[in-house]
Parts: sequence; C-alpha cells; structure tokens
Amino acid sequence: MSKLLIALLLCATPLAYAHETALTKVAVQTDLPTMERGADTLMNNCHSCHSLKYIKYRDLMKLGISKQKVDGWRGELGLDTPLLAQMSESDALQSFGTAPPDLSLMTKARDGGPDYVYSYLLGYYLNASGVPGNHIFPETKMPDPLGVSGTSDPAQLNSIKDQARDIVSFLNWAADPQQSARLRLGYYVIGYLLLLTFLLYLVKNQIWSRLD
Repeated sequence: MSKLLIALLLCATPLAYAHETALTKVAVQTDLPTMERGADTLMNNCHSCHSLKYIKYRDLMKLGISKQKVDGWRGELGLDTPLLAQMSESDALQSFGTAPPDLSLMTKARDGGPDYVYSYLLGYYLNASGVPGNHIFPETKMPDPLGVSGTSDPAQLNSIKDQARDIVSFLNWAADPQQSARLRLGYYVIGYLLLLTFLLYLVKNQIWSRLD
C-alpha cells in the first residue's frame, strides 16, 4: 500500500509543480479575423515543429480562411492532408531530445485549458546566464516562439500578448472545430422541444376539457 501511495505522489508531482505559478486569464475570441491571425502566427512560428494532426487544410477553408492563403500553407499537399509538422520526429528528437507535442487538443489536454497555453506562451524569461526558461513549464525544450523573454518595451509586449491570444483562440477552435455547429443544433433542438411541449400542453387541455 505504501509503495502505491508513493507512486501516486510521484505521478502527481509534475502536475502540482506546473501549477505553482498562477495562470493568466485570456479572453478567447471566436471571430474569424482573430482566428486567422492566430493561424498565421502558428503556421509561421510553430508549424515547423508542431503538428495539428486532427485538423486538415480543408477545415481551415471551412473556418473561413481564403483558399489562396490555405494553398500557400499546404503547397503541393492535398486539401484533406492533416497539418503535420515540417520537421520529422527523428530530427526533432535529435534537436530537442523529445518530440514536440501535437497541438490539436492542447487547450483541452492541459489543466487550465486556454489559460494554460496563453500563460505558457508568455511565461518565457531570461535567467541570470541569459538562457531562456519558462515559469509555467520549466522542463520545456521549446525556444521562446514569440520573443517575449527578449523585450521590455510595453508596446511590443502588448503586441506579443495579442499574438498569444490569437494563437490560443485558434487552438481553442482546433480542439473542437464542430463546437459552433453543435451549439447551433442544440438551440434548434431546444426550440423544437419547447414547441412540442407547448403543442402537447394544448392537446392535453383539449382532451381534459371533454372530460369536464
């Protein structure tokens, strides 16, 4: 029993350590311009190492991003090709010592959701030796993608925060691309049930009026 307890504590340690730093709240946006900017930034800064294997290029067009832009990202790849990283897994292992995680479900997989990813992107800093580190996930091997650790200019920091919000908004969509359609369907179903309930109420009143 004691061995099992120790094993559980060891498994829980990384998660607890990751939450020692408070997460910064982010206002996730769902408008197309924000998500298109997020996709742009992600494709330019992250796609070389990270995949979004559950998202296809066709999905980006369904989102509303122009075919011309999507064609520029996919090159010779088909529209039904997943957004796989440009760097192979073996090259990533050789460069970083670990394979970069897939980003498709990142905002769902992490405790804290979009707030975690946003805080992680803005959590980079330079230590006393000038080496980048990350407050949210100290074990990270990824270089500072937005350059937040190398600037103290308020205007530039605000611009980086906007980029991080855009990326998180896009990743939040990528984690559940059908959410909007599902919500719309839910409204129709609720409306149908309310109408059906009202009609059944009228029928019930008509039947009971005859009994009187």
